[in-house]
Amino acid sequence: MNAAAMPALSVLDLVPVRTDQTSADAVHAARHLAQVADAHGYRRYWVAEHHNMPAVAATNPPVLIAMLAAATERIRVGSGGVMLPNHAPLVVAEQFALLEAAFPGRIDLGLGRAPGSDPVTSYALRYGGGGVSEDAAERFAEHVDNVRAMMDPAGVGVSVGGRSHELRATPLATSTPDVWLLGSSDFSARLAARNGMPYVFAHHFSGQGTAEALDLYRSQFVPSAELAEPRTFLTVNVSVAADGDEAMRLARPQLLGMLALRTAGRLDPQVLVEEAEKVELPAAHADLVDAMARRWVIGDPATARAGLAELAATYGVDEVMVHPVAGAWTGTDADRAPAREETLRLLVEG
Repeated sequence: MNAAAMPALSVLDLVPVRTDQTSADAVHAARHLAQVADAHGYRRYWVAEHHNMPAVAATNPPVLIAMLAAATERIRVGSGGVMLPNHAPLVVAEQFALLEAAFPGRIDLGLGRAPGSDPVTSYALRYGGGGVSEDAAERFAEHVDNVRAMMDPAGVGVSVGGRSHELRATPLATSTPDVWLLGSSDFSARLAARNGMPYVFAHHFSGQGTAEALDLYRSQFVPSAELAEPRTFLTVNVSVAADGDEAMRLARPQLLGMLALRTAGRLDPQVLVEEAEKVELPAAHADLVDAMARRWVIGDPATARAGLAELAATYGVDEVMVHPVAGAWTGTDADRAPAREETLRLLVEG
């Protein structure tokens, strides 16, 4: 692969929490990471929504997006994604209309349908305050339409008591965020295609079914006023270091975390590299870790760039969103993630 085959690069951040960090440390590390991405020409920086997970501090995308956009200069900042069934559509529309007003042309709203949490937390999010209906997940398509309409500068008409009332997410918008649909099944692929919206499949999470989902989206795409042709990109877990062995060592803490998730274990704060190397796995779990690692991009800069270019060519995309999964060594400053920062630098600088 030559350099011309390299896709544009973006970043996905779950704001991981290590065993040597507090929530405050993890958030500060995310801010530094976003600044590295901004300085090195990455296209966009998205943060996830997960709740009640000891290993993840990305609980509130709009709050994080405001912080990260204020700390950067030109990179697009967005959600990967907001789990819409957890929230009233008007709240999401207001949050992102306000973010777009504050940082025009730099905000992406990625919407997902999954809970992003355990069943008890999901119940507390959706029904604890009485603000979200019990069939929110089933009404996802309707709620996506509502969010988009409410953010439109013209607003939307709402009929109450036989009278029409104007409803706008913000008083006088001059632009709107780009709205993406995210998914790990064919549901969102079909919905995005039908609505003429951009779409992203969670390749970094499942690593399977990506080609089928993207083919479905492209084959069923209906052009819209916002988008004339299908628009998508690829997400992938990435660890890059000076040599391949070090990159693999740095990836092991995240691999162990994903193993816990896949085997119904507890997703505790991410262990340090030295701690991860002491963990002995039964053969079946070791095979599962090896299989996951083969689907990730792990290696030295040249190997990693070639891997990303190959993935982009395989799935026909011109952008790849990297989830930097490199862990930390003992003694690392708690408010930084140097190996994650180095992954971003090395992909660009070599």
